[in-house]
Amino acid sequence: MKIGQFRVSPRSITLAAVLVGMVSLAIGAHAALNKRSLDVAKALAVPDTSDVAGKPSRVALVIGNGHYPDASRPLGQSINDCRALTTSLRRDGFDVIMVEDATKDEMRRAVGRLKSKIGPDTTALLFFSGFGIQAGRESYMIPVDAQIWKEVDVRRDGISIESVLGAMKERGAKVKLAVIDASRRNPYERRFRSFSHGLAPINVPDNALILSAATPGKVVDESSSQNSLLMAELLKSLDSPNAQAEAAFGKTRVAVLQASEGEQVPTVSSSLTEDVPLKADAAITSGKAGS
Repeated sequence: MKIGQFRVSPRSITLAAVLVGMVSLAIGAHAALNKRSLDVAKALAVPDTSDVAGKPSRVALVIGNGHYPDASRPLGQSINDCRALTTSLRRDGFDVIMVEDATKDEMRRAVGRLKSKIGPDTTALLFFSGFGIQAGRESYMIPVDAQIWKEVDVRRDGISIESVLGAMKERGAKVKLAVIDASRRNPYERRFRSFSHGLAPINVPDNALILSAATPGKVVDESSSQNSLLMAELLKSLDSPNAQAEAAFGKTRVAVLQASEGEQVPTVSSSLTEDVPLKADAAITSGKAGS
């Protein structure tokens, strides 16, 4: 074959065709790779929509301290209550941080984890069951490794309930919830007081709801039941269809009052400005209605 003055062999034509084909494939592959990279970049740039629009995130810190070295016997109900509430909250769509028999450092780290999960639309819940002591005008959750011989030790080794609620507020939580089952006679107060004082009134931040096992200054004796009376009734309230926080806490208070024949009177303190759904499906419905 001749083209002008040049002689081209069949083998040269074949090699040229192969070369052109390889170049075309390379160009096509490069273009496809670039397109895929752009698609990935676009996907990463799109906000996470795995949550249903209008549904706030829901996080909880659940602490059950039962084995205190200074106590005459373990608080079996605290661990049981911690596990039972964790199961209930997870079923209802909460992201739960659960710790049992926590030391001071472990409790502080757990509070830090809670804070890291809180955003502007978050419903944040704190549950504590164990020994609690009031010092001054604040109530403190007592870790299992506390070394308490006088009141100043309570502030040093305890974790203030108000400080956790304050941290929720600082992080911008939309709703702050707390259930405190710590109004127990404890082995620490007898070292510097003639009797257990119970807990102090808990300051309620804005848009918050707090359920305490007893009225301020009162204590509750441990029973032999698997769960505390407060937790047993709270779990029933949480099982109600479309449970709302304020209604569920109020229902729990009345049920405990009746079951104890007036011996135990829980306290509900509220500054809520709206209904707070406690179940995932109810939260979705509420979000759609408000959008």
